[in-house]
Amino acid sequence: MEGILDLLNSDLGKTIISGVSGTTNTEQSKTSSVLTMALPVLMKAMERNASTPEGAQGLMGALSNKHDGSILDNLSGLFGGGVDEEVKTDGSKILGHILGQKQQGVQQVIGQKAGLDSGSVGEILKVAAPILMGVLGKQKRQNNVSSENELSGLLGGLLGGSKAKNEQSFLEQILDADGDGSVVDDVAGMVLGGSKKRGGLGGLLGGLFGRGR
Repeated sequence: MEGILDLLNSDLGKTIISGVSGTTNTEQSKTSSVLTMALPVLMKAMERNASTPEGAQGLMGALSNKHDGSILDNLSGLFGGGVDEEVKTDGSKILGHILGQKQQGVQQVIGQKAGLDSGSVGEILKVAAPILMGVLGKQKRQNNVSSENELSGLLGGLLGGSKAKNEQSFLEQILDADGDGSVVDDVAGMVLGGSKKRGGLGGLLGGLFGRGR
């Protein structure tokens, strides 16, 4: 299974980056940086939320119904006339549910690394979150995921599975910060310094782990 960052390098990913960039009036390079950092964080947060029976049941329901992947079938229509406010409202709810009180801190860190204010990052993520849910919904459908264990496997696979354990521990640190941006920034300052590198999560988070932690 391809990882979530492989998606961004695909034709679909380029369409998403271009569309989100145009919708939010943000440079494509900065939009790409934000999504490259944010999508693994959102995925890890979803994986954590789905580790409880209630969380898994809620995510399964969302991916089976509203977020079944159909949003990906007409991205040109989604972006063509300007993204519907309903999509952004949905994205805002998704972010609030996934990140909770960590949302502001995560946006601040990513904004500092991408050269954007946290409000601009938030606008990008509002558009991207329903699309990410659509990607998960499509993967769920294609892989006939029907149980909580299979859902956990799907999320882990998109994050890179066991190969990304060190990187995932970093994602845990971001998500476990108290949301004020300070602790988060200390961690991200060490780790996200390599964000311009390529090669999946290992390249993205190369700084700290490249020093043999």
